[in-house]
Amino acid sequence: MNLLSIQSHVAYGHVGNSAAVFPLQRLGIEVWPVDTVQFAYHAGYGPPPGHVFDGTTVAALVGGIDARGVLAGCDGILSGYIGTVPVGEAILDAVALVKRRNPNALYGCDPVIGDVEGRYVPEQVQEFFRKRALAAADILTPNRFELEALSGLPVVSTADAFAAIDLLRSRGPRIVVATSVTTADTPAGHLDILAGDARQRLRVRTPHLPVSVSGTGDMLSALFLAHFLRAGSVAEAVSLAVSSVYGVIEATAAQGARELALVAAQAEIVAPSRIFPAEPVGAAP
Repeated sequence: MNLLSIQSHVAYGHVGNSAAVFPLQRLGIEVWPVDTVQFAYHAGYGPPPGHVFDGTTVAALVGGIDARGVLAGCDGILSGYIGTVPVGEAILDAVALVKRRNPNALYGCDPVIGDVEGRYVPEQVQEFFRKRALAAADILTPNRFELEALSGLPVVSTADAFAAIDLLRSRGPRIVVATSVTTADTPAGHLDILAGDARQRLRVRTPHLPVSVSGTGDMLSALFLAHFLRAGSVAEAVSLAVSSVYGVIEATAAQGARELALVAAQAEIVAPSRIFPAEPVGAAP
């Protein structure tokens, strides 16, 4: 399997491509990373030194890959952090190009907008996701904040979350996986990951581990796309992706580390030590 991954890169830590490429490679997948930024570390440490690439650079890199004649063998495109709208447009152009070369390729879009602390991309980028990227995506993986921001609906209950998921699906993506969801229906000390497509509504529930670490959503989005491409099952893909991410977070917490213990806990990527099943939650509308 070959995946084109277009997102941020940091030299220290694990977010964006730095959280996605190695897990995909551990699954035996060939990854072609194209970086939208090159930073020393992620913004959680403060403003990072580095460089933000423009849409022209992203387009040139994808064009160079295409010149090698390999995009017909690209099974999927993954995108994450987009700092500017022109970079986002270059990503959608790349998606269209890959799909011309391989109509069966899938686009997994992680709409990085913000989290519980608020939005951390420009408003224009949020609007780009809402007005442009949704229609192009096959798979969308927002967190709870992004689910509310893109749908315009409040998420207070599980039913609210699935209403927001269904609304987003009506605008383009056939599968939506909402991560880091806590609602009035979530037991204390737990997190829900909710997935919906035209046939089913699913929930994976895990303990909420006492660690604050970046990159978990980037890793989960990459693993979900990979497992879905392999198995064709939303239930299997979300269960395996969540279980691997949980195993890595658990190892990170045990180390008292601030960055994902991707290397130390890499066995969790291939064979999670604990499997969290995807359970049906009602019927799809």
